[in-house]
Amino acid sequence: MSRDTAISRSVLSDQVKDRLLQAILAGRYPPGSRIIETRVARELGISQAPVREALRDLEALGIVEIAAFRGARVRRPSAAELLEAYGVRTVLESLAARLAVARITAHDLDELQGLVDEMGQAARDGDIHAEAAADARFHGRIVEIAGNAPLERVWRSLEPFSRTYITMIVPGVDLRLFPPLHPPILAALRQRDGELAAEALRRHFSDAGAMLAQNWADVGAPTLAGTVGSATLAAAAGESVAAPSAVGAQATARRPSKIPA
Repeated sequence: MSRDTAISRSVLSDQVKDRLLQAILAGRYPPGSRIIETRVARELGISQAPVREALRDLEALGIVEIAAFRGARVRRPSAAELLEAYGVRTVLESLAARLAVARITAHDLDELQGLVDEMGQAARDGDIHAEAAADARFHGRIVEIAGNAPLERVWRSLEPFSRTYITMIVPGVDLRLFPPLHPPILAALRQRDGELAAEALRRHFSDAGAMLAQNWADVGAPTLAGTVGSATLAAAAGESVAAPSAVGAQATARRPSKIPA
């Protein structure tokens, strides 16, 4: 294979990976569902080779799992695994907030406000996909504003894993509880107070972790408590759920929702 051919295939596999990732995030491939190489290749009008490479890249991100003779499936992680990812994101996004306060512009603040408004409207409409997409853009924009390339690379390697499971349906949580977690972050950024923004982000993930600990049931287990204790789960996220905030404690509405990004 020539060098030009190898580069061409690499670029194509990256495009396929992005396409598949967006399909997973949109719920077209829910957790546990198969991704069939031949079908994807036929839909995109390409050979199977770049599809296979794209699936390997998604496997490296922890988004799919590939088994011999069974192909690729979208992974469903344990609650503890997700909370470990939350813990890492808390550290990364807190650092991003501290860095962003020195660089953020009025236009950036308006953009973030628009995303907060979009989240609130989507929650009121019951549109879980739109709410999750706006939530992800809000967090990603703060990381971008921080202007730290290594930080952004590490965050983006983890964020698809976390955001994929925003599409998990978690019973017993009211979607409207989560948009109010974002204005404190935005208010701190308006004040150019990095420590306050970092604390708001820590509370955001603490509340998300409390909700997850209360509502998640690992595959093959009748209840979350039967597999991993809530205190253990919270420790994975670097927080305590002994006294969750009002947002976490009030998550009692009986309609499906998404875990905030």
